[in-house]
Amino acid sequence: MAQDRVEAVERALSVMEAFDTQHESLSLAELAEATTLYKSTLLRLLGSLERYDYVQRDGRGRYRLGATPARLARRHVPSRQLASLVMPVLERLCHDTGETAALLSCEEGQMECRLSTLPDTDLRHTLRPGYRWQWRDGDPSLALPGGTMTCQAVPDTAFWLSLSGPKGRLPAREARRALQEAATRLSQRALQDYPS
Repeated sequence: MAQDRVEAVERALSVMEAFDTQHESLSLAELAEATTLYKSTLLRLLGSLERYDYVQRDGRGRYRLGATPARLARRHVPSRQLASLVMPVLERLCHDTGETAALLSCEEGQMECRLSTLPDTDLRHTLRPGYRWQWRDGDPSLALPGGTMTCQAVPDTAFWLSLSGPKGRLPAREARRALQEAATRLSQRALQDYPS
């Protein structure tokens, strides 16, 4: 079985596994501690992972998951089936309101964007699948500087719908009404059969 191992691939996979944490991003030192790899080795691996958007480096030099893992996860059969049920509702919600519409789920105190549709406008909130933030209880809305997010639970499921965009563009009452209608449509589509 040892001949089936590719050391560099296993090291890269150990880096990816390190991101299975509640932290939004990790420093090079934190990654070195989690993987037991030398920082010089980590930098080479992270460079390759960054080129393929498996990880992204922010302005502070911290690393977080890139868009590729979420994109590949959506190819998984249950995720594709979920997308086929939800995307038409999100697209209609986005079209009708002019704001970013998203399906969110919560796991272990973190909200995650599972699916989203962005409006065709330069001034918008860009929320992409895979983005996560901390959530305790109550309203799971993300704090947006200069913007606003309104959320609505989908009845009988672990999912939430959200609308987000620049503050003042969509009145809160209209956002809540549109979200309630969309949540009702989704609950009628047997969304409860899909795990969050």
